[in-house]
Amino acid sequence: MFLPSGVFEVYVRPFPGPGGRWQISTGGGDFPIWSRDGRELFFESRDRSIMATAYAARGDSFTAGKPRVWSETRLTLTLTLSTYDLAPDGKRFAAIIISNVGDQKPLTHLTFLLNFFDELCRKVRVN
Repeated sequence: MFLPSGVFEVYVRPFPGPGGRWQISTGGGDFPIWSRDGRELFFESRDRSIMATAYAARGDSFTAGKPRVWSETRLTLTLTLSTYDLAPDGKRFAAIIISNVGDQKPLTHLTFLLNFFDELCRKVRVN
């Protein structure tokens, strides 16, 4: 949610109905993701690190813990798209991160390998 202060923050509200609104992030936040086990809420902080907040929900009550840094690794800034997602096992993230290597050239192209299995069969000629 965008605030008049010009900073995005992460909030939790009941769906679909009426109810309260609880602020989760405390210094700016974007792109929230619920954990697979239902115990944490992840979000991207203003400095582009992944934050985690434990929470408990019972009836109309919601209690969130203090956000903590889940990873010091910085995510790439895109402004409109999330650059991370939680793996199905709930223990790791897939993310686009900022390179810390000074002499590494920026990524300027992507290579997509389409129809890999068809090409493999053509080259190997499996009978």
